[in-house]
Amino acid sequence: MRQIVIIGSGPAGYTAAIYAARANLKPLVIASSVEFGGELMKTTEVENFPGFPEGIMGPDLMMKMQAQAERFGAEIVYDDVVKLELEGPVKRIHLGDGTVEEALAVIYATGSEYRKLGLPDETRLSGYGVSWCATCDGAFFKQKKVAVVGGGDSALEEATFLTRFADVVYVVHRRDEFRASAAMQDRAFADPKIQVLWNQEVSHIYGDEKVTGIGLTSTVDGTETTLDVQGLFVAVGSDPRTHLVHGQLELTAAGTIAVDGRSSRTKIPGVFAAGDVVDPKYKQAITAAGSGTVAALDAEEYLDTVPAELIAQAEGVPA
Repeated sequence: MRQIVIIGSGPAGYTAAIYAARANLKPLVIASSVEFGGELMKTTEVENFPGFPEGIMGPDLMMKMQAQAERFGAEIVYDDVVKLELEGPVKRIHLGDGTVEEALAVIYATGSEYRKLGLPDETRLSGYGVSWCATCDGAFFKQKKVAVVGGGDSALEEATFLTRFADVVYVVHRRDEFRASAAMQDRAFADPKIQVLWNQEVSHIYGDEKVTGIGLTSTVDGTETTLDVQGLFVAVGSDPRTHLVHGQLELTAAGTIAVDGRSSRTKIPGVFAAGDVVDPKYKQAITAAGSGTVAALDAEEYLDTVPAELIAQAEGVPA
């Protein structure tokens, strides 16, 4: 049995692991078999994380966080959680390989996943021109025309990155102004390869085996046009990964896990939530990291209330 298990390996999960490990709680981090490191593993240069005045690549930042957690004694497992039993003093975490981990405290920091447009051919053409990750797939679109749909920081970051490969990058946005930060907007507007299509929604994706174009519908007058592109990158936001706790933890109207005030405490004693899974608004690496800090401190405080015999059992697990 463990004192603490952390589910998720983004900025929240790894920061929680750093704090828990430094408190000698010997945390186990379930990092996922595929998406370990969180969304920053799919990000290019991160310029707004404190301590890196020249910026740092997203994957490099996450590897540094992992190394820091491991330096203090955190254990990383690359597997997926398939079931959780959270009630009672001992929590049970079922992994994909059949292993069942027991813990006195759980920090749930599974982050968020890309939101889809919901179009009929979106899933069918995924990997064949439709993508949610420019850093993963951008190199496949050298000297081609691509479209990015969205209006936030992620969309403009995707568009800017894609100019390294594509000849033309259209940004399709359903409004007449972006939600992105001023810095991201300035960078996009200054790039001659980026063309912004205001007040447009993607209504169709064309192509039999690969994307050959998209259909656009005006949000102003409903007129329809066709855009000749070979790639469509979807950047319209994300949804918190809460499927494992449905029916166990309380959710907010925004779909995030409900916590007590500014704490990470959920309605179940010994269960804490951190990062994008509790944040419907900011969704930044630094706010997720701060949230992971809160969760680790809350968990440490909770463990001080756990009966000594259970702590003794948990401390018996080899580091």
